[in-house]
Amino acid sequence: MSEANAGKALTVQIEGSSFARIPIRTRVVMPGDDLDAFIRENAEAAVRPGDLLFVTEKIVAITQGRSYLVEDITPRRLALFLSKYVTRTPYGIGLGMPETMEMALRECGTPRILLAAAVAAVTKAFGRKGDFYRIAGDKARAIDGPTSGTIPPYNKAVVLGPERPREVARHLRELLGSVPEVAVVDINDLGGNILGSTLDKAAEKRLVAILKDNPLGQGHESTPLGIVRAL
Repeated sequence: MSEANAGKALTVQIEGSSFARIPIRTRVVMPGDDLDAFIRENAEAAVRPGDLLFVTEKIVAITQGRSYLVEDITPRRLALFLSKYVTRTPYGIGLGMPETMEMALRECGTPRILLAAAVAAVTKAFGRKGDFYRIAGDKARAIDGPTSGTIPPYNKAVVLGPERPREVARHLRELLGSVPEVAVVDINDLGGNILGSTLDKAAEKRLVAILKDNPLGQGHESTPLGIVRAL
């Protein structure tokens, strides 16, 4: 069912053109769910020719088995140390807890995370932000930790970024047929990133602008899919 999230506009104007952003409300995705079946169940009847379907990276990762209960993650000492220096925000814990930092070390490798932390420590002293994730990369940026606003059972889990998101986007485009473009997105109230899509770079940049206010919401909306439709 398509439904607008509270406080989020249905339409937006970008570069002189108007676009509708249509969130699709669904049941909660669980480990073991089949992504193809889920997309068919919730998006196939909603999309029209000319639409762009955007899929949150979290449901792709969950269906790939990349969700881990916090209680099953044992952080090393380095993860305990580094997580203390990560800035937490009201929109997400990021790597600011030992368990999410531990998963970043596993995903990205210890040398890369140490380099990112060292550079960020220096540049932050000069008022520059964001260097940690620029160096650590998309895999670190896409890690989701539990928050009070997270839908159960993921309020007690760490979800990694999806594997092969560009291939996933291409596959879903073929699956639906009538949809010319698909994007796997990491969008939150702090900004957005396209992890994989069937778009070119210019169109990906425009999509980030279209979605920058996070029309899918950040809490219990249960809207992991959405449609962008030119008006």
